Amino acid sequence: MLSRLNHSQLLRYAGLFTWGAVGLWLLNVWLDPAFLPPEPGETLTWRILRWSVVYLAFGIVYWWITRSLGQRRPAFADHALLLVLTACAIGVTYFSGTGLGSILLMVLAGLLPWLLSLRVAVPWLIGSNLATIPLFVGLDFTPLLAVVQALGYMGFSSFVFVTALVARQQAEAREEQRRLNAELRATRALLGESVRVNERTRISRELHDLLGHHLTALSLNLEVAGHLTPDGRAREHVQQAHTLAKLLLTDVREAVSQLREGGAIDLAAALQPLSENVPAIDIHMDIEAPLTIDDPERAHVLLRCTQEIITNAVRHANAHNLWISVGREGRNIVVDARDDGRGADLLVAGNGLRGMRERLAQYGGDLRIETQPRPHPEAGFRLRLTLPASATLAASEGAIA
Repeated sequence: MLSRLNHSQLLRYAGLFTWGAVGLWLLNVWLDPAFLPPEPGETLTWRILRWSVVYLAFGIVYWWITRSLGQRRPAFADHALLLVLTACAIGVTYFSGTGLGSILLMVLAGLLPWLLSLRVAVPWLIGSNLATIPLFVGLDFTPLLAVVQALGYMGFSSFVFVTALVARQQAEAREEQRRLNAELRATRALLGESVRVNERTRISRELHDLLGHHLTALSLNLEVAGHLTPDGRAREHVQQAHTLAKLLLTDVREAVSQLREGGAIDLAAALQPLSENVPAIDIHMDIEAPLTIDDPERAHVLLRCTQEIITNAVRHANAHNLWISVGREGRNIVVDARDDGRGADLLVAGNGLRGMRERLAQYGGDLRIETQPRPHPEAGFRLRLTLPASATLAASEGAIA
């Protein structure tokens, strides 16, 4: 069972178990009311109620914030909930008169690397633990002992923090490996298609240049022989041989044409592996069938551009879905991609987008980008790639332009 859980799931259940173990202290108070005598002017029920509220609030918020940990990009709401968790943990110490809140801060420390950048998470960890010093002073600790107590709990929290940080880095490395494997499978599929196309082209060229040439020469020689041969059975056989030679030459030409027509790269076979096993986003790939392209280099451009679209959506878009449609419009291959991510007010093209433009421009293609920020109803990122299906078409369109 444990082997089926990933790092974030193990962290979630371990945190919930620790939270439940802290609640045993409350159970002990209920079973033995003398264990926690109320303060002057305070009823035991009221003290337990306050403690219970912040304790339960911590558990509910923790359960909610970890429901899809590691599978989405943290948003502002996650940071606000982290603040609530911190306040609840400190509140547990304040209302219970114990150091149990510091144990919950250890649980919180396991979340920080997943939801905050390192430069924010470390000060958050230190500040939340130092905030318990006045509480320990209020529990009749000397100031020095209160500092030592807080630093001791901070040491345990730091251990949990580093463990969670390593787990997050391993999870990211594994997700990156999955993405690279998908790209490798797509590249291998494209390479296989290119090898197949090149081999068919080579065979068709050999048939045309060698066999076609010899059959043409044979047909001409048989035609001359038919004129030189006197009437009789010999001339009849020469004419039959001439007819068979012409039929064979026609068959060879048809076979060469079929080899060349069938020597096109199947784009679906090359692009489909890119959408498999991509973490943190659902990719909906819609590829026109059949969709082929004759030029392996242009197929490679489409493959690399599609890879870059997926990579940008995973790393920067904070999107849940990515829709990619690939089809033919006239003599062009068109890739239309859009996501439901955060979009942007102002588009700043990075190296990936500039590289896509350069690849496409080199082969007569074009790239158009549209983006709207949230909460716009059409928020997200949209790209439209247009690439002429052949070099001849690109050259003619360039000449017209």
